[in-house]
Amino acid sequence: MSDRLKPETLAAQALGWLEEPFKGLAPPIHPATTYEREPDGSYPTGKDYSRDSNPSYEQVEAVLAALENGAASLVFGSGMAAAIAVFQALRPGDHVVAPEVMYWGLRKWLNEFAVPWGLSVDYVPAGDMRALSKALEPGRTKLVWAETPANPTWDVTDIAAVAEAAHAAGAYLAVDSTVATPAVTRPLELGADIVMHSATKYLNGHSDVVAGALVTANTDDFWTSICMNRAKGGAVLGPFESWLLLRGMRTLYIRVRTACASAQAIAEHFDGHPRIEAVLYPGLKSHPGHEIAMRQMQGGFGGMLSIRFTGGEASAMKVAANLKVFKRATSLGGVESLVEHRASIEGPDSPVPPDLLRFSVGIEDTGDLIDDIEQAIRNL
Repeated sequence: MSDRLKPETLAAQALGWLEEPFKGLAPPIHPATTYEREPDGSYPTGKDYSRDSNPSYEQVEAVLAALENGAASLVFGSGMAAAIAVFQALRPGDHVVAPEVMYWGLRKWLNEFAVPWGLSVDYVPAGDMRALSKALEPGRTKLVWAETPANPTWDVTDIAAVAEAAHAAGAYLAVDSTVATPAVTRPLELGADIVMHSATKYLNGHSDVVAGALVTANTDDFWTSICMNRAKGGAVLGPFESWLLLRGMRTLYIRVRTACASAQAIAEHFDGHPRIEAVLYPGLKSHPGHEIAMRQMQGGFGGMLSIRFTGGEASAMKVAANLKVFKRATSLGGVESLVEHRASIEGPDSPVPPDLLRFSVGIEDTGDLIDDIEQAIRNL
């Protein structure tokens, strides 16, 4: 399919591939784990074992690489597996800079596994270029990890500026773009080296697959190490899950843009509400990162927002309990809207304010979602 086509078209048609030999529009599932050798011991198809490669997840990888404008992609059995593979391509003694506010599971893994293994990790406020520059150690810092917008405060990081600083220090920049997705931001085009997705979320979009993905700007030695990590470590995605993920990705753009539009409307509606301390959403002009978001987020500002309530933790918990349309559940990016009190989920070391609720906006009617939050606040 022509690379002149818009990414919306590439996603909807999964690059235009047809199932051979019958020209089916839906791809087949390839459950085989192993492949027959030729009498001379060769593998003419290039396939020998599904821990290394399988047609089912290779199609997903090709589509995602095209959407991110990357050189190559890998899918994993979870978002955590994808993220961890990047850090495991480093060596003991290497220095990493990461944001203070990020996916809590990865922060916990860094503290409990990566640091004891030998990595040195410094945390800086998300999006704070001065703090980042101070933390970088040229020649020793090998990786800068960014997450934008940062979950769950939705701080925005200037990807181009961080890429320039990281590269000047001799480090790679990896960006967790789970919330933005390629429908909103393409970090590789802004200078990032690697993009990570918890594909469980928006890429799949239906809350029925656990998956992760990486996309690289260059297939260099660092990327080769990541590929070997997946192949030898076995953190692969199953063929059926790959098929579901590809099916979900075909509606990515329409789902994300619907969620973005609703999230923007909800943020504007509740901004300044007397029972609300603050609405955290990059699409609001009052958001500290709004101007950066305007530059690097296209077609919306994401489907995630957080609300801090004036009554503190007790009010936040009561609002969550009163909601009827929003479902109280972990995760994000599905077609259904979710709400979660992150501080209590993350535990005593969480940097998340206790008065904060995180909202994942789905594709329901916007008015119904606004009315649901309104009635939950009225019944405090």
